[in-house]
Amino acid sequence: MYTPLEIIGLISLCILGFLIARRIIRLLYNNVIGRLMRTNVNLKEMGRWAVVTGATDGIGKAYAEALAKLGIDIVLISRTKAKLEAVAAEIESKHHVSTKIIETDFTDDSYEAYHTIEKQLYGLEIGVLINNVGMTYPYPEYFLELPDRGKLYSQIIKCNICSVTSMTGIVLPQMVERKKGVIVNVSSVAAILPAPLLTVYGASKIFIEKFSKDLACEYSKLGIVIQCIVPGYIATKMSKIKRSTWMAPSPDVYVKSALRTIGVQQCTTGYFPHTLMVGALNLMDCFSSSFGEWVIVRTMENIRGRALNARQQ
Repeated sequence: MYTPLEIIGLISLCILGFLIARRIIRLLYNNVIGRLMRTNVNLKEMGRWAVVTGATDGIGKAYAEALAKLGIDIVLISRTKAKLEAVAAEIESKHHVSTKIIETDFTDDSYEAYHTIEKQLYGLEIGVLINNVGMTYPYPEYFLELPDRGKLYSQIIKCNICSVTSMTGIVLPQMVERKKGVIVNVSSVAAILPAPLLTVYGASKIFIEKFSKDLACEYSKLGIVIQCIVPGYIATKMSKIKRSTWMAPSPDVYVKSALRTIGVQQCTTGYFPHTLMVGALNLMDCFSSSFGEWVIVRTMENIRGRALNARQQ
């Protein structure tokens, strides 16, 4: 006969074993089995055009290139006309698809700005929307100490939150009418891990994750695939990482991996090493949430210190 304490111990071990097994099975399916079974979506069948915001640099440009490689025509939306024209010419020359450019500053969330975008997209069969545009702090900083913080925080909210909401509102109706389409909303690992010294940025990215999950609940039954990606560090101008590594890949490497998760994972890092990083930090949090936060704060303070020193030189 087992004692009550032994019974409680056995039950606890069974529960722990079940939770660990479930995580392992999910990890294997998302990163190996699902991809081998090719359960992801045929993006070209969704529609003739793909719309990419923040399309002239980093992840946005990589998505535009990757989708054009599949034979999909691309609408590039970004702030700088010269960059838009250069990327459009490069895509047309390399992949022999049509492009359209729309010059927009997403820190302007006025009705007129989005009405102009809507008019320029009118009549296009849009099968894919990549809500990528975003902005962050110039360097990690405490909430009250960032220079001109009121203006910057307002711009972050408009660019990171209002753009996703408004662009989805423009494109989603025609997808619902055709009963097919894909929307990828680019969030950040800052949405699922502590983001001290990037407080407003992290909070804006949490909105994207919540918005994506609830929108998927509303429209997945109508044939619309809505995905939220939460990438970690990527070697882009925004992250200020100049050299790509296994843990901080180039945008092209990252997007190649992320595209394979569409239709497999609704919310994902999009890149297996980033999944491992999140798992390690979550494991650390299980033992001591304060220790995990301390590690991140120290890391951010080191980056902050280097940035401030560079500005003083």
